Amino acid sequence: MKPGHEADRLYLVHMLECIDRVSDYVGDDETLFRSSRLVQDAVLRNLQVLAESSQRLSDELKVSEPAISWRAISGFRNILVHDYLGVDVDAIWNVVERELSPLHEALGRMLEKSGSRDRP
Repeated sequence: MKPGHEADRLYLVHMLECIDRVSDYVGDDETLFRSSRLVQDAVLRNLQVLAESSQRLSDELKVSEPAISWRAISGFRNILVHDYLGVDVDAIWNVVERELSPLHEALGRMLEKSGSRDRP
């Protein structure tokens, strides 16, 4: 996809959908997350896709949310993709529990700034 306003909007929507899926899979139920490899795999996959999509957002859009550590999200993606045997379930749960909600809020603001709250 060509970079630009419409591409940014689509990646934002995609990232929001990934967070929504993670929430659907586990909500705030750590026991469910820890007890099911299937759920862990689904969560990991969506976090990986979310992080990959974040790398495709334009720099102009990312600067609108300086509180988000875009570099950390990129590094997280690299760990998920390249060091998948060393993925720490505790670290993943920490991301789910502490990082996704503020990221969801920021992505929503970014989507509003892009001219639409509606998802395609």
